[in-house]
Amino acid sequence: MNKVLIATHNFGKFKELMEVLEELPIKFVSLNDEGIEEDVEEDGDTYEANAIIKAEFFGRLTGLPTIADDSGIHVDALEGELGVKTRRWGAGGQATDEEWLSFFLSRMQREENRQTEFISVVALYRPGEETMTFRGECKGIILPKPEADLEPGIPLSAVFLPKGKEKVFSALSKNEKNEISHRGKAIKQCHDYLLKHFI
Repeated sequence: MNKVLIATHNFGKFKELMEVLEELPIKFVSLNDEGIEEDVEEDGDTYEANAIIKAEFFGRLTGLPTIADDSGIHVDALEGELGVKTRRWGAGGQATDEEWLSFFLSRMQREENRQTEFISVVALYRPGEETMTFRGECKGIILPKPEADLEPGIPLSAVFLPKGKEKVFSALSKNEKNEISHRGKAIKQCHDYLLKHFI
């Protein structure tokens, strides 16, 4: 396993995943690195289903072992509204990070219950093998306004205060964040699996 595709066009996601994977002696490439402009409809009902859809689509397209992430947020006050539809919700998938977050915070203004949970599932596709999935979760609250600069592709990180922390995701060091974040936990499991079975 000399080269692995990370199936995302989202630089913010790629950067977060690579913060955990970079120490492995594997060349990781993004869809942009490979010049892949195709996309696939994420029409699954669960994070697991969508992560598998992406990993298998781009893995079969390129013939490469492929990692894909699907993530979202569950907000207690907005039961059933976000989840697997998080980025497509509200202002929509074509909205800028600023537009999406502005709509979300405006919608949350009238809500007293700001409890929330981030969820991430990472899928690992290998040609001829069963696709594996790894799940991570992180609880916290939504703050009324950004407490850090917006990170490209992951605007919610500027307003999400993880349980037990005094800083939002975007204000934490990469090591602090990766230890507790939903995506950090999921990709760490994938990292450990690769380390055990393929290195």
